[in-house]
Amino acid sequence: MDARDFLEHDRFAALAGVQLLEVREGFARARMLLGPDQLNAAGSAQGGAVFTLADLAFAAATNSHGTLAVTIDASISFLRAASQGALVAEAVEEARSSKLSTCVVRVIDDDGRLVALMKGTAFRKDTPLALPT
Repeated sequence: MDARDFLEHDRFAALAGVQLLEVREGFARARMLLGPDQLNAAGSAQGGAVFTLADLAFAAATNSHGTLAVTIDASISFLRAASQGALVAEAVEEARSSKLSTCVVRVIDDDGRLVALMKGTAFRKDTPLALPT
């Protein structure tokens, strides 16, 4: 099973409206169209929605090698408010060892402006990607 097939079963990301656009070794791109369900009370993209977008791209990049990778640390900085259009998250694996993968995820709006920046580290298990039975 590859990372794209595996993450199509991420029900929370699907409920949030996140779509995986591209996955290749050490890289992933995901998109979320902003609508009423993704906005907070102030009318901007809710932080949890933005984090979910970034997190799915991170998960795809770290799992792109075919073995299960689970997050051990993630932090996000929200740099600009967004309230309409789409957000795109691009995750790039910056470092990888037999046990760890570290990614930087950039979330941009339709105008190419940086909305959020996430850094995450995942623990790489020796387990092939598979759905729970």
